[in-house]
Order: sequence, then C-alpha cells, then structure tokens
Amino acid sequence: MPENTAASPASQTLSRGIRILEVLADARGTLTIDEIASRLGVHRSIAYRLLRTLEDHGLVSRDAAGAVSLGARMAALAAGVAHDLQAEALPELTAIANELGMTCFLAVLDGEECITLASVEPRHAVASVAQRPGARHPVTVGAPGKAILAQLPEHEWPESAPSSLPADVEATRSRGYATSHDEVIPTVQSVAVPLALRGQRPAAIAVVHVVTDLDDAEIAVRLQRSASVIRESLDG
Repeated sequence: MPENTAASPASQTLSRGIRILEVLADARGTLTIDEIASRLGVHRSIAYRLLRTLEDHGLVSRDAAGAVSLGARMAALAAGVAHDLQAEALPELTAIANELGMTCFLAVLDGEECITLASVEPRHAVASVAQRPGARHPVTVGAPGKAILAQLPEHEWPESAPSSLPADVEATRSRGYATSHDEVIPTVQSVAVPLALRGQRPAAIAVVHVVTDLDDAEIAVRLQRSASVIRESLDG
C-alpha cells in the first residue's frame, strides 16, 4: 500500500524506514527492492537508500539474490517489548507448539492492530505455518483479534469493525475462545484464547494450522491451561 502523504510526519525518512519494517513484517517472506518501493509508493532509489541504512543496523538483511527480509537485530529489539510477559509465555508457547504440532504465538493489541510479540513453531512437524514476531493485522479480523476484543467494551473497538463482529466476539466470551478460518491468511485456521493481565494491554494466545484431527474446543482447552499459568505467574 503506498504511504499516506495526507499528513506529513515530522521525519519523512524515519517514517519511511519504519514503514519498510512494517511491510516486511506483514510480508511473511522476502520481498524485492522493487516490491518494497511499490508498497511504499516511492522510487526504487529511495527504497534502496533506506534499506542500506536499515541493513547497516542489522534491522534488515538481503540474500545472494537481493531478496530482503527482517534482520536478526529486530529479534533483539522485539525481545525488549513486554519482556516479562514474553519470558513467562515462551515456555508455554513452546509446549503447546510441540504438543499440538502447530505454530503457537502471543499477540497483543497495538492501536487498532493485533501484533505478534512471540512465536514458536513445532519442533518435529513436517510442515507448519510461519507467524513471525512483529507480524500485524487489523484487530477486527482473525481469532487473536476476537480474543483481544472480547476483553474490551464495544465502544473501544475500531470504527471499521464489520457488522458481524459483535456476534463473533459475544460467542468468544460465551465459550471462552475464538476461531477464524481464512480470515487473515488463505487456507489457514486459528484458535485463540484471551489473556487478560493486570496493567498490560489485552493479549491472546493462539495457534495457526492448516489441517488437524483436533477440534477447536480441544485446542482451546490446551491454550486456556497455558493462559492460566502465565496469568498466575505475572499477576501473582
């Protein structure tokens, strides 16, 4: 999506650099310089200069073919966000991922978006769905988003919420978990449970998968068990 120039940021260069990181986080894979330039709505030479600066700081990396992805330094920066929450969640995310054979992740509310803070892929699965830390999507779609909105009054939801969302969120509150099929990524399904913590942004624990023999309720029970462990550790 081309950048919005209606309101000029204090630093256009910094704003564009941040947008590149957001675009790469959303891409779920590598992008070419031309693709990045197109999504920012800037000339290729501008995108190239921005990428060189980000690359110098380890925030992006390029392979031999020139394909661009987020760099290792991003993981170190992300680890500092909600450090205690991530530290308590990671052992539980790892256990869930390996027990269910699904990618498990921790998501939190960030403005009007749902952002992945930490993610663990199953150790022995033949194939799994990647969910990169930093990936974001509107909180009004997807199972994690519904689990997060279930913790908020409706007047705090984004104005762009679809008409079907109140019923979906009410169902989430009633049964204790949210589901989504093909809402964020085509062919991918997700189950999420709310993670309400004192003094922190609404969060959710979720898994993503393509095919499974488990039903959503069985998956939710396992997620709820870990959510309770994390809550007890942090709320004490």
